[in-house]
Amino acid sequence: MPSSAKIYDVVIVGGGSAGIATASSLLKRNQKLSIAVIEPSEDHYYQPGWTMVGAGVFSAEFTKCTEKSVMPKAVDWIKKAASGFVPEDNKVLLADGSSVAYRVLVACPGIKLDWDAIYGLTETLGQNGVTSNYRYDLAPYTNRLVKDLKQGRALFTQPPMPIKCAGAPQKSMYLSCSAWERAGVLNDIDVQFHNSGAVLFGVAAYVPALMEYIERYNAHLNFESKLVAIDGPAKIATFEQKRGDIVKRVEEKFDMIHVVPPQVAPDFVRNSPLAAASGFIEVNEATLQHVRYANVFALGDACSASNAKTMAAARKQAPVVAVNVLAALEGKPPVADYDGYGSCPLTVEHGKIVLAEFGYGGKLLPSFPNWLIDGTRPSRLSWLLKDTILPPIYWHGMLKGHEWMVKPHKIGAA
Repeated sequence: MPSSAKIYDVVIVGGGSAGIATASSLLKRNQKLSIAVIEPSEDHYYQPGWTMVGAGVFSAEFTKCTEKSVMPKAVDWIKKAASGFVPEDNKVLLADGSSVAYRVLVACPGIKLDWDAIYGLTETLGQNGVTSNYRYDLAPYTNRLVKDLKQGRALFTQPPMPIKCAGAPQKSMYLSCSAWERAGVLNDIDVQFHNSGAVLFGVAAYVPALMEYIERYNAHLNFESKLVAIDGPAKIATFEQKRGDIVKRVEEKFDMIHVVPPQVAPDFVRNSPLAAASGFIEVNEATLQHVRYANVFALGDACSASNAKTMAAARKQAPVVAVNVLAALEGKPPVADYDGYGSCPLTVEHGKIVLAEFGYGGKLLPSFPNWLIDGTRPSRLSWLLKDTILPPIYWHGMLKGHEWMVKPHKIGAA
């Protein structure tokens, strides 16, 4: 098997939010490290912005830049796809048959959006009123559908967990309803939310505020209702609904439907020695170190930790992984731990957000004092945060190794 003779101090698989932030955090601490980032894509996206694109707040172009522009100049960018891991030999396999050797591996290849898991979906995406903010090219179509709909039925779906940003499926519903409310047509639209899960949101403290908006928009909640098929031309969505011990199939007509696809670990991760039973990379939830391979770490959407899979989580994880990688390079155990922090700015109406911030076990972890932002209530300041403050923090802070408000927490420290 051909391979580079070079053994890198650190190999990072994935040049998304988690990978670039980790590379930058490492270089901030030690500029002499030899680091390779394996990432085949030419484009880099600010994915939290796609909800706002779907609402017409951001342009799609605002959320996109070249991968080259965010890649730290001191790393070797390997523009190839990873195809497997051989942790016993400290190597990453590449799709072209070559391999890359490492002293420490950081795996953050993201999550796979399994569009094909819903029968008929792939063929009809982007037409027939079928859209999703989970794709860069489709978010503008969401905005167009919302603008054009004056009456009829709008469906919004949420697949089984885990998914990227568990609040995003309902964010699109709230922002659509807010637009229809402002246009004076909300009363003529039958809004339905079909959630595969049994609750509106996994952290109970935020549910009361969300329920106020469900009632305000007269949205009909359907729990344990999983989208399994779509007939685009006929505009019929088929759901499997669990009622007690009985599962039945229900067909719903629609004029527009916002679909969130089921999500799984990438195939090459799921079939590798690094995978947990879930298919995701098996790590210690606190240190993000692999449970079987001491020189392997994982973060972002691909790791098995039970935190919410959000960009905010990756932002908090990256510095923790960086300092633990440096310890591993010296043959030492991890020195920092991660509390499960994730953030989900729930866009409940145009101009207001319920800022959900929480960690492992649903523990509330607010970044701001209650008098400034009460995260359990809708807030204009939280909207300002998402609309104006967070994008530059992402591009110019997180991706550059600036760890504002996310300094790594030392194990054992108060």
